[in-house]
Amino acid sequence: MVEKKGIDTMFNDMIQTIKERQVDLDNAIAEYTGGPAKPAVYIMETGDEVVVMTDLPGYQREDIKIDLTDDTLEIKAEHSMETEEEGEEEGVTYHRKERRVTSAARTLILPAKVKINEVTANFKEGVLTINMPKLEKKETFAVKVE
Repeated sequence: MVEKKGIDTMFNDMIQTIKERQVDLDNAIAEYTGGPAKPAVYIMETGDEVVVMTDLPGYQREDIKIDLTDDTLEIKAEHSMETEEEGEEEGVTYHRKERRVTSAARTLILPAKVKINEVTANFKEGVLTINMPKLEKKETFAVKVE
């Protein structure tokens, strides 16, 4: 039985490491395939609300789109930037125009249903914070067994 417990611990440690590195893995895959990055998120729940925070550095408020149902949150951000340079070296004129498009996307299943009409979002210094009041508190009722 000791051997099984050791294997369980090893397996659980491996799963935990994969979970911790998931965002890095997702972003590496997105960079390789050209897909959107998956920003890391904090999901916090209190008695009254669910709060989601994510870092979106380099994006502006108008680059961000949030779609919400009572139990699912989707965050998308896309930013494009163009640079143009012209110059001359040793009788050769060179031109360069580059366009860079970056995107990030994350879909989350919320830990509780939320009041869609009362959700607020704030974007400050590259951090998006979404406050979502819970739809209702879960109540537990005792049932008498006869």
